[in-house]
Amino acid sequence: MDAMTPPDREAPAEAPIEALLRRRWSPRSFQDRPVPDAALASLLEAARWAPSCFNAQPWHLIVARRERETEAHAALAACLSGNNRRWAPQAPVLMLAVARTTFPQDGSPNRHAGYDTGAAMAQMAAQAVVLGLQIHQMGGFDPHRAREAFAIPDGFEPYAAIAIGYPGPADALPEDLRAREQAPRQRRAVADFAFFGGWRA
Repeated sequence: MDAMTPPDREAPAEAPIEALLRRRWSPRSFQDRPVPDAALASLLEAARWAPSCFNAQPWHLIVARRERETEAHAALAACLSGNNRRWAPQAPVLMLAVARTTFPQDGSPNRHAGYDTGAAMAQMAAQAVVLGLQIHQMGGFDPHRAREAFAIPDGFEPYAAIAIGYPGPADALPEDLRAREQAPRQRRAVADFAFFGGWRA
């Protein structure tokens, strides 16, 4: 393992969970070093084996390495929201997660496409931790600009931009982002989303 999660970034889980799940987080600071080809292959393989409705595997990924797909990396960075554009272009790998919105066998709508694509990205995030990497998934991007920049056809929906790399020091970020990077990690209580026996508002 190449880069360990700082202790203050580990999730303060209230019930036992696997260490790699506790260590998964979404940094904004990334080291200026490439992601090795073998590590990137492992991330993509982890996504490949995610579950999906009817095994449709609706996820598609545009992968842009800063040192090799330089123009694509810059184009994807330009699609990010202003705040994300302040830090994400430093990541050595940017991706765009796109879902096919219909089933390939008959063209009928696949209402599970976004859910299944998210599952693939979750598996990628877990695999990243094993490799000492982290990924930061972003909703803050312009899907219309991304569609145009990468000629994404109808029937495919851009869902998330993703930054991947080895976590860097918080001190490398602007002051306001540094504070967010170091803020205590929080989540809703389980009782707020797990309702035993029926729905509860």
